[in-house]
Amino acid sequence: MNDRSQTLAYADLARGGVVSQEQRNKVLRNTYWLLALSLLPTVLGAWVGLSTGITRSLGGGLGLVVFLAGAFGFMFAIEKTKNSAAGVPVLLAFTFFMGLMLSRMIGAVLGMQNGSQLVMTAMAGTAGVFFVMATLASVIKRDISGMGKWLFVGAMVIFVGAIINVFLGSTVGMMVISTLCVGVFSLYMLYDLKRIIDGGETNYISATLALYLDLFNVFQGLLALLGLSGGNSD
Repeated sequence: MNDRSQTLAYADLARGGVVSQEQRNKVLRNTYWLLALSLLPTVLGAWVGLSTGITRSLGGGLGLVVFLAGAFGFMFAIEKTKNSAAGVPVLLAFTFFMGLMLSRMIGAVLGMQNGSQLVMTAMAGTAGVFFVMATLASVIKRDISGMGKWLFVGAMVIFVGAIINVFLGSTVGMMVISTLCVGVFSLYMLYDLKRIIDGGETNYISATLALYLDLFNVFQGLLALLGLSGGNSD
C-alpha cells in the first residue's frame, strides 16, 4: 500500500508539481495513526528501563555515545526502509529505543515526591502543544517553509549545547537548553505538520519520524524544566 501511495505521489509531482488533496489527506491520516501507534513502544521502552534499571549506568559520556549511536543508526535505517514493508517495524523499534533512553530521566523525576504529577503534567503539556500546532497548521495559509533553515540552526545550537552540558553538568545550562528545546521543537512541529498538509512530505513514515522527534523533544524539555523547577524532594 505504501509503494502504491508513493507511486501516485510521484506521478502527481511529475504531472504538475503538486500533490493532490486526496493524497495529502491520506498521508496526514496515515501519519497520525502511525504516530499514535509509535507511542506504545515508547511507553513500553520506558517501562522496561524503569523496571530493569538497564539504563541506570548510562550517565555522562557513555550515555551520550549510546544514545547518539542508537538514535542515528535507527534514523539511517528508517530512511533506507521507508519505502518498504520493513519501514514501520524499524520505526517502532526506534521508538522503543527512545523510550528506553528516556527512562533514566523519568526515573529521576519519579523519585521526587510529586514525580508522578510532574510526568503527567509534561505529557499533558506536550499534548496541548501538539493540539495547538496542528490547529495552526490547518488554518495558516501562508508558506512557512522559510522557517526550516532557522529551526535547523536552533536545533544544532541545542544539540551542541546539550553535548557540552553533559560534561559541565550545569543546572542553569540544562534549564536554558530545555527551554530552547521546547520552543524550537514546538515550532518544528508546526513546520512539519504544515509540510504534510501542503504536500511537501509524501511519505508517512518520514512524516511520522519528524513529528515523533518533535513530540519527544518537547516532552523531554518540559519534563526537565518541571523536574528542575517544580520538583519536591522526599
